[in-house]
Amino acid sequence: MSEAHKIRKSEEEWRRQLTKEQFRITREAGTERPFTGPYLGETADGVYRCICCDEPLFGAEAKFESHCGWPSFTAPAGDAVSEHEDGSLMMRRTEVRCIRCDAHLGHVFNDGPPPTGLRYCINGHALRFDPGAAQD
Repeated sequence: MSEAHKIRKSEEEWRRQLTKEQFRITREAGTERPFTGPYLGETADGVYRCICCDEPLFGAEAKFESHCGWPSFTAPAGDAVSEHEDGSLMMRRTEVRCIRCDAHLGHVFNDGPPPTGLRYCINGHALRFDPGAAQD
């Protein structure tokens, strides 16, 4: 995505738009407690969008039950996310961010099911589920 299409807001603008938990997760790279976020058990067709900018991030067909405590997906919708090295918490992980607004979404791991072998472990509070929607 070109820089011209990126969404940039001040911290105060994000605070007005988001709940405290959404802000902590998406703008401060927080993590919700396992098994507490929305969409963990959601099985309907639809699209999971970024809570900050409404970018379509994951299709429901990519969602699977990983039993890890967060919604998990095998692949993002097209180029909807960017990946970044994360060395926090004395671990080496790959952080996942929204390509459009740079919101922290969660992390991706190499222990998922076929066909990708990946598990995009995403905070439910970073998402908005659009039931019945088709991927753009």
